[in-house]
Order: sequence, then structure tokens, then C-alpha cells
Amino acid sequence: MKTFIFIWLGQFLSLIGSRLTSFGLSVWLYEYTGSVTQFGLLVLCRSTAGLVFSPIAGVFVDRWDRRWTMIIADFCSGLCTLGIAVLLIVGKLEIWHLYLNAILSAGFNSCQSSAYSAATTVLVPKEYLARASGLGSIAGAVSKFISPVLAGALLVTIGLPGIIAIDFATLFFALVPLLLIRFPELHSNAKMEDSKKSSFFQEAADGWNYLVIRPGLLGLLFFLATKNIFAGAFSVLTMPLILSLTSPVGLGLILSLSSLGLVVGSLIMSFWKERENQINILFAFTLLTGISIFVAGLRPSLYLFTISNFFFFMTFPIIGGLVQVTLQKKVPLELQGRVFSLKVPIASIGLTLGYAIAGPLDDNIFEPLMAQGGPLAENIGHIIGVGTGRGIGLLDIIMGAILILIAAIAYQYPRLRLLDEEIPDAIPDRFDAEIEMQPSTQKIANKESIAA
Repeated sequence: MKTFIFIWLGQFLSLIGSRLTSFGLSVWLYEYTGSVTQFGLLVLCRSTAGLVFSPIAGVFVDRWDRRWTMIIADFCSGLCTLGIAVLLIVGKLEIWHLYLNAILSAGFNSCQSSAYSAATTVLVPKEYLARASGLGSIAGAVSKFISPVLAGALLVTIGLPGIIAIDFATLFFALVPLLLIRFPELHSNAKMEDSKKSSFFQEAADGWNYLVIRPGLLGLLFFLATKNIFAGAFSVLTMPLILSLTSPVGLGLILSLSSLGLVVGSLIMSFWKERENQINILFAFTLLTGISIFVAGLRPSLYLFTISNFFFFMTFPIIGGLVQVTLQKKVPLELQGRVFSLKVPIASIGLTLGYAIAGPLDDNIFEPLMAQGGPLAENIGHIIGVGTGRGIGLLDIIMGAILILIAAIAYQYPRLRLLDEEIPDAIPDRFDAEIEMQPSTQKIANKESIAA
């Protein structure tokens, strides 16, 4: 854990720098163009490029040394940032430069994140994988919490070039631990021979095939994607609902208080001890997610919504961490890059769908239903209220109830409920400095025959 924490701290500082730059560039784009569409296109470039590059990155992660993959990816991402800084200073920065930078950075980040997740498995003892996941969530939550405030202050004082300089400086903290520490990388002659014989696309399909013949793992990822549909829709509807009850100043305060749930959930995971049947715990927190969404829509109350939103955010790092740990334990080391790279697009599809459907559902159906004199104003309106924002409240209630029902139905699927028991762990309890691995098929066959 000491080795991992040394690397994690450098990545954490670098993440803060990256998010400062991301916020600053987004503000620059909006002020330069005054166009919400242009701003949305920048976000779309980042997310779409991540979906496209992630499966490809997984193959490279499993083929290459994972430490050097992280070093090269971090360095290339830094060069992209440096290029934007140079163009800005000489007055040649154009809008398309930001789109290209977003696409390239997303590709490098896909390689870095997949390598980081796969390397964690060999750096951290198996019983501490949940804690490592919690520390990763803490980094994401804290950087998300402080970066907008810090970037806003820095834009006024040192401007966008200064922010980019800070981002480039934080790259030093990410690279130094990686250059100093030697990972217990895998050295398998069989694996190298298999890579030479297999085509790139065959290797890319190996990760998917591994999940397909283990329906419990595949079901886990699709269950996460389904949960994310409701989480994404709820996130989109949060700001309009709060603004129907308070001012923009109140909006910022409530969002800050609610986002502390991310920090609390991450802290819970960072002290997590491995337990049997962690799938049951995952289902329990999914139910809490559904209950939080349901309660948020019950009354036009800022206090009720803030508490509900706090618990909604708290479940995110716990559910994500449990899924991550399950994959780290159940997937062979030489396939982890490819499997982890599939988790990102599958989960993101759910979020993207939620983002897409929330606005049209509210504007075209639920707000008219709950408006003054609307079809439901005289019945449901007496319970949850009528007027602006109460259509969102009704939609939240329905989404929360559906998510609770889906969690209860999914729990009846035995391959998912019994995943921990039916699929043996694919990694050893401890790693030596040098690891000679059996071919994954032989290793898993041995474990499955023992379990049988």
C-alpha cells in the first residue's frame, strides 16, 4: 500500500492540474464563442473519444509494460496541454484546436486509466483492493470539489496561461513516482508468444469473450449501465429542480454540500475490508440510490433534496469501487487491460442515455402534467405540489421506484447474485517482485476444476 499511495499521490496532484485546465479551457471557449452548442460539442468530443479509444487502449495495455504505458500516456497528455499553451500565448489558438486536444487527450487518458487499474492489481494485496479503489475515488471527488473554485480564482489572478503552466508542473509529480518505482510486471513467455500469433482485433475480442462465457461478470456490467441511466437522468434534472426552489447562489451551496457525499463514500471505500458476498452490499447501495432519487422528488424542500442528493452521491464511489474490485479479482492479469477498457464504454452508455432522455421527458410530458391546472395537478399535485419543478419531482419519484424494482429483479438472477461463489478469483493473494504467469486459459481451468 505504501508503494501504491506514493503513485496515487502523484496521480492525484496531476488530476487536479488537469481539471483546472479543463475548466479554464471550457470557460475560455464559452466566453470566446458565446455558444452553448460549441461548449456542448467540446464535452461531446471528450466523452465520445473516450468511448472509441477505450477498447483499443485495453489491447495496448495488455501488450505493453504497464508502468511505461502510464509514463508515455501522461507525458503525451502533457505535450497536448503544452501545445495549447503555446498557441494561446502566440495568439493562434482556434476552436478546432480545443476539439483536437480533447480527442487526443481522451485517447491518452484511456491508456493511462486502463494501465493504472490493471497495475493496481499487482501493486496492492488482494484484501486491500477496495481501499485502493476508495483512494482513487477520493482523488476524483476532492479534485471535482475544489477544481472549479480554484480555477475560477486563478482565472482572475494569473489567467488561463498560468493555469496551464500549473497543470504542466503537476505532471512532474505524476511522472517521478512512476520513474522511481519498479512495478512487479508480468513476464510470461507464453503470453508473448500468444500476442505474436494473435491479431490486434483477436486480442481486442478476448476481453469481450471472457465476459460472455462468464454471464455473472457481464451481467454485473450491464446492471451498472442500467443503474447509470437513472443516475444520469437524475444528474441532469438536479440543477433545474434546485433553481425552481432557490437562487443561483443557493444552487452552488447545495451542490457543494451534496458533493461531499462523494468524499464520504470514497472515505468509506478507503477503509473497506474485504467481505464475503460483496455483491449483496452492491445491491444494498443500489437500493439506496433508488430511494435517494425517489425521496428527492417527494416535496419541494431544499433540505429534503440536499439530504437525498448527499446519499445519492455517497453511493457512487461505493458501487463503482465494488464493481472495480470484483473485476480485479475475477479477471486474469493479462486480460485486465482489455476487460477494464470495456467497463468504461458500457457504463458510459447508460449515463449518456440518461443525459439524453431526461430533458425531453420533463419538458414534453412531466412539467405539463404538473403545471397549474395540469392533468395531475388536482390529484398527485396535492401530495407533491404543483408548478415549476414539480414535473421533475414526479419524474424523480418514478425513476427511483423503477430503479428499486430493477435492483430487486436483478437480484433474482442467480449468475449475478452468486457471482462471488461461482467464479473463482483469477489472481493470487500475493505477488513477488517477478511474476511468471501461466497462460490464462490453463490457470482459470485449474481454478475452476478445483472449485468444482
